[in-house]
Amino acid sequence: MRFRASIANVSTFFRVVQAIEKLQKKCIIKFTETNMHIICNNEANEGGVQVWSQIKVASLFTDYRIQSNANNEITMELTSEALLGALRSATPTVGSAFDVEEIIMKLAKKNDQALLSFEILGLSRVGHKIRVAQDVKIEVMKPADVAKLAEPLCPEPDLHILLPALQKLRIIVERLRPMSDVLAVQANNNKRLVMAIRNESVSVETEWKDCQNPKTQDQAEDDEPEDKDKMYTVCISTRSFLKFLNSHVVSTTTIACLCQHHCLILYVYIGDVADAGGVLTFYIPAIIDDEGR
Repeated sequence: MRFRASIANVSTFFRVVQAIEKLQKKCIIKFTETNMHIICNNEANEGGVQVWSQIKVASLFTDYRIQSNANNEITMELTSEALLGALRSATPTVGSAFDVEEIIMKLAKKNDQALLSFEILGLSRVGHKIRVAQDVKIEVMKPADVAKLAEPLCPEPDLHILLPALQKLRIIVERLRPMSDVLAVQANNNKRLVMAIRNESVSVETEWKDCQNPKTQDQAEDDEPEDKDKMYTVCISTRSFLKFLNSHVVSTTTIACLCQHHCLILYVYIGDVADAGGVLTFYIPAIIDDEGR
């Protein structure tokens, strides 16, 4: 089993892991010949939120080499905080003591402990070569355990809608959070989106009227819903949605899919949708809440 790559786009890698770290302490990373997958299943995750991301190797790495008996795939479990710390050391900052020239990520082993090792090569301000090493403990998963990993089964979404900028959305949801643990997300096929809190003591909603409803690959341009103004609702954990909104550090475009009273699926694109370097897919389960409907 061999793996080695130079990280060409460390800032994007850092932001992706930053979003994941806010959600779950441990994550699973699967490297294949063409993609890197970062997975958070709900086994150790409050609120049942899951993440299934797929990022193109070419958008993050150069000199990428992988070899294994499992169809040249390597899957590992590791602590997201430790991975974030290693990438933080490699991320250029203003006033840094040295300039990073190359970051090499590879599989290693010390005292029978499997590691994802980061070697950071650079030059100091006076021209001296500097080498910094960061090791992240990992557990390489067996193919039989990897085969058990599966994305959640969801019904066909009732609609797709383009969300406002996540950073602005986060400010609004943070204000709603003290009022209720349940957030109602409502939308229709006529560009309308509503975020609402409704309970015995308060009823507050924020509405957007010009959110695009993107077509899916399976939809024809003239394939229109019978009732474009019909509102669909998914009630979710406000806390879980706020954790998702930490992905604003990655997002350029985010599309939400509503499966009424079942789940909210969110696609966070890295780069433009048409030529995205990858996509983080978040699954947030619905809460059955009569007051929020």
